[in-house]
Amino acid sequence: MPGSPDPADRSRVVVAVPPGLRAQFFTAEVWRELERAAELTVVDEHSDRAAVTAALPGARALITSWRAPKVDAGLLASADRLELVAHTGSAVAPYVTEEVFRRGILVTQAGDEMARPVAEVALAFTLSLLHRIQRFDHALRGGLEWAAASEAPPRHEIHGSDIGVIGASRTGRAYIALVRAMGARVSVTDPYLSAADAEALGVESVPLETLLSRSRIVAVHAPVTEETHRMIGAEQLALMPDGAGLVNTARSWLVDEDALLAELAPGRLDAAIDVFDAEPLPADHPFRSLPNVLLTPHQAAGSVECRQRLGASAVNEVLRLLAGRPPVHAVTADALTRLH
Repeated sequence: MPGSPDPADRSRVVVAVPPGLRAQFFTAEVWRELERAAELTVVDEHSDRAAVTAALPGARALITSWRAPKVDAGLLASADRLELVAHTGSAVAPYVTEEVFRRGILVTQAGDEMARPVAEVALAFTLSLLHRIQRFDHALRGGLEWAAASEAPPRHEIHGSDIGVIGASRTGRAYIALVRAMGARVSVTDPYLSAADAEALGVESVPLETLLSRSRIVAVHAPVTEETHRMIGAEQLALMPDGAGLVNTARSWLVDEDALLAELAPGRLDAAIDVFDAEPLPADHPFRSLPNVLLTPHQAAGSVECRQRLGASAVNEVLRLLAGRPPVHAVTADALTRLH
């Protein structure tokens, strides 16, 4: 990997990643590269604050994963040499505080590596909703007769369909490229999307109300901030045409789940959902029984390739630090506004 330091430099690195995720994140080659570069302290009980605290004295870098304790002033009291927190996920707000940035500690994230697989799942969701695949699957598995199972609202091809994208994020842009390659007409709502960027992406920038009212499929890819909380509620869902579909591979934070259920229960809309207010999704949740809903258990970024890229990205940031090179995917304190 690029940026490998002098083997004589045995700086210490703490890897707060549990065994199961380590096996997914770090290929044998990447792990050997890290072992050659530094003395490793591996914390299996990565969510145990006391265990992470005990490992930090003398460490120059900390690799974190989901459900790790937040690096705050208390944890930093033991981190006398810490220079880098390399997170293997995207949003860093749950894992670091402003105190980290105030002390000049670098923070990196690996979110760029998630864009493609999540966009692919959003595309798969889109195709399923357009062709009502989830309805046919539910009907056949539920024991309906062949003729009854064959009944569904009108189906459409993605070519020529109006697809609405809320948020021209990294994942949003990857999704746009995929659906446009298949012939969709794409509208985007994003207050930060410039006219030049919209032209470069080949999309039309429109207000949210316009997007919702004319799209066969609406795909949510907005960031999680205070401003985007429940941005898709009853009023917004009511604007969607009968038979339209909602795709959410972002966060449930963005959609009012109760309002969505009210539109899905009578079958007016279809939906494909990877993220939920309560995770794990309760066994008796109404979503589970609706024939017009496709569900996955928050696994849109779970491909083998994506997990390995997440690990390689974090390790590369550590190697760059040890070699005296700047990080590739550093974030600033502004990243703390992305809540999760």
